[in-house]
Amino acid sequence: MDGSPTVALPDALPGTIPGIIERPMLVAAPVGDRAPRSSLSKLRVLEAVGRRSLPSLIEATVIPAILLYVFFTTLGPTPAMLAVLVWSYGAVLRRLVTGRGIPGVLQLAVVGLTVRTIVGILSGTFMYFLQPVATTLALALVFFGSLMFGRPMIARMASDFCPLAPEIACRPGVVRLFSGLTLLWAGVHLLSAATTFTLLVSLPTTTFIAVKTIVSLALTISAIVATVSWSLRTARAEDLVFARVAI
Repeated sequence: MDGSPTVALPDALPGTIPGIIERPMLVAAPVGDRAPRSSLSKLRVLEAVGRRSLPSLIEATVIPAILLYVFFTTLGPTPAMLAVLVWSYGAVLRRLVTGRGIPGVLQLAVVGLTVRTIVGILSGTFMYFLQPVATTLALALVFFGSLMFGRPMIARMASDFCPLAPEIACRPGVVRLFSGLTLLWAGVHLLSAATTFTLLVSLPTTTFIAVKTIVSLALTISAIVATVSWSLRTARAEDLVFARVAI
């Protein structure tokens, strides 16, 4: 994690050696060393998550919702759907121009939005807003299914957000954390799908767009806070710290 203290490990190599790359990773604390625990404070982790996730959340959720609402109320549904699609393609173009990689999730999202826009223009706004409900429900089922097969989805995603030493990921406490968080996010997706569908069939479209955005953000932020809190409790119980490890 950026800003976390460097812990000297026996197998860690100094970053000053040419060709050596150090990567922040969650590892077991050195025996008898308790000082690094301060690096796992909830406030600092939430701050780091916010710095990393908030811009993407605004880009992917808030701005498209504002564009959809403004264009829908001023120009109509088709221009509104096209405005959101153009913004999404713009996000891809910005990454290409600046030389940043295009995450696979973003690529899939743009493809899905393209199909959604075509369906919405041909079939109407109800189908445009219904498609994300079906997608969210499908994700909930994927999370639930991964638990049934003993391969929690969060375990596969964990390294993208918090790199773990291989021996740490196999600890019983960490395995329980992965299962619990997978169940949590399955529930979040299920609740999100149910809430969105209820709002869709009970509110006027313009009101739905505004309320749905607020509800979705509230659910996502609450789930992130719960995930960080749960993960920190497990890290402290397992005596884990962040260290820069040579890879």
